[in-house]
Amino acid sequence: MTVEVKVGHVTHYFAHIGVAGVLVEADGLKIGDIIRIAGHTTDVTQQVTSMQLEHEVIQEAKPGQSIGLKVVEHVREHDVVYKVLPA
Repeated sequence: MTVEVKVGHVTHYFAHIGVAGVLVEADGLKIGDIIRIAGHTTDVTQQVTSMQLEHEVIQEAKPGQSIGLKVVEHVREHDVVYKVLPA
């Protein structure tokens, strides 16, 4: 059993590099976290393996930051990013 906590939303998708622009709104993200990205036609669960802030690799993203997040599938603007936590 797991719990999903909203951490932000997708602001842009860069198809040629498989990266989503994500505005982190709450709770933050760390390398190794399990996330779910969900929207009208999107439902992707993956581990956070790579994040960048202003072209610098980061280990942790804090609320208020706009980050680049490597994703394993196509995502869309306005998709919601959830952190998956054990219940």
